[in-house]
Amino acid sequence: MVMAATLTRFGFGYPPCKPNALSSYCYCKPATRTAAGNGFLAMGRSSWRCRVTTTSREIMAGRRREKKEEEEVEEEWRSYLAPERLEVLTQMEPWVEEHVLPLLKPVEASWQPSDMLPDPAALGSDGFHTACLELSARAAGVPDELLVCLVANMVTEEALPTYPSVLNRFEAVRDATGADGTAWARWIRGWSAEENRHGDVLNRYMHLSGRFHMREVERTVQRLIRSGMVVHAPASPFHGFVYVAFQERATAIAHGNTARLVGARGAGDETLARICGTVAADEKRHEAAYTRVMGKLFEADPDGAVRAMAYMMRRRIDMPTALISDGGHADFYARFVAIAQQAGTYTVSDYRGILEHLIRQWGVEDLAAGLSGEGRRARDYLCALPRKIQRMEERAHDRIAKAQNKPTHIPINWIFDRPISVVLP
Repeated sequence: MVMAATLTRFGFGYPPCKPNALSSYCYCKPATRTAAGNGFLAMGRSSWRCRVTTTSREIMAGRRREKKEEEEVEEEWRSYLAPERLEVLTQMEPWVEEHVLPLLKPVEASWQPSDMLPDPAALGSDGFHTACLELSARAAGVPDELLVCLVANMVTEEALPTYPSVLNRFEAVRDATGADGTAWARWIRGWSAEENRHGDVLNRYMHLSGRFHMREVERTVQRLIRSGMVVHAPASPFHGFVYVAFQERATAIAHGNTARLVGARGAGDETLARICGTVAADEKRHEAAYTRVMGKLFEADPDGAVRAMAYMMRRRIDMPTALISDGGHADFYARFVAIAQQAGTYTVSDYRGILEHLIRQWGVEDLAAGLSGEGRRARDYLCALPRKIQRMEERAHDRIAKAQNKPTHIPINWIFDRPISVVLP
C-alpha cells in the first residue's frame, strides 16, 4: 500500500539539511592559493569562518508566514462549506437514489463469510476438522511477505468503525440521527454493512490457517481504531469523495493483487485467492459509487471539484492504515510499505495508475469552461503529476540499483517475529 511513506521512498523526501529552529550556522572556509602560485588550493591559517545567524525577528517573520499559509489553506477548504456549494449535494439526492444506491446488494443476495470458509454446523465436527486441516495445509505455502500484506489488508478492513464516522463528518450528506431516511444516509449505512463482512472473512481465514500470531494481530487492530485516521479537509464532501473514490480503487487493487499472487499461479491457496477476489469485487462496486458521485460534482461545479482534487493530491492520499502500529516500532508503517512494494500487493505504480484513471474518468484534461485561474492551475498540476511521480520512481529505482543495497531483515510480530528481507533505498 502506497501512501506518504512510499512516496517519500520514491522522491518526496526531506531536504538534506534543516536549520536549527533558533539559529543557522554556515561555516565557510574559503580556499586560498599557495604562495608558490601553483594553482592548488589550500587552507591556510588565514581561512575565515562565515557565520550566518537567523535572528529572532527573522524567525518570527517565518512563523507568521507559516501561520498565514495555514490559515489560507484552512480558508480554502472551508469555503466548500458555503451554503451554495452544499446545495449541490442536497439537490443530488434523487440522483443518488437512482444511480448510487443500486450499487448496494440486498442482504439476501450478498455473500457471507460462512460461504467461503469451513462451517462446523454444515460439516459436523469431523468434517469441520478435516476442512480446517486442508485449509491450513494450503496456507502453509503462502510466503511470509504475502502473509504480512494480508494482515495489513485485514487490519484496514477491521478498522471499519472509523470510516462511517469520517463520512458522517461530511456536511450535507451525513446520517445525522443514525437512522436517517435520506439516500445519502442509507448509502453510508449500506456501504458500512457490506464492508463489515470483509474484515470478518479475512480474520476468520487467518484464525483457521494457524499461520498468524493472532493476539498480536488483534492488538494491531485495536491500536489502529484507537488512533483513528487523518483526513484532510474533514468536513468537505468535495474533498472527502475524492479521497474515498481513490481509496476504494486502491483497496480493490490491493486485494486483487493479493488474490493473484496467492492463486493457482502463485502460492496455490485457492481458498484465500477466492476470498481476496470476492472482497476486491465488492470494493470495485464501492469505487464505482464514489467515482460516480465525484463525476457528478465535476459536472455541477468543475472549478470546485478540480481544485478539491488538486488540494488532496498535493497532500497525498494516505491509506487508512497510515497510523498502524505493531506496538514496538515508530516507523512500522514505512516498514510495511516497503514490504508491500516488494511483494507487489500495492506499489507506487499502482498509486500512479489510480491517479491516471481518475483523471481520465473525470475528464480533468478536458476541463476548460467554468474554470477560474486557480482551477486551471489545479487542472494543469493534476495532469502533470502522474509523469512527475513516474520520473521520481525511475530515479529511485536507479539509485537502488546503483547502490546495490543489501536486504534489511525486518522481524514482524504478526508472524511470530519471522524476519522479512527487504531492500530499502
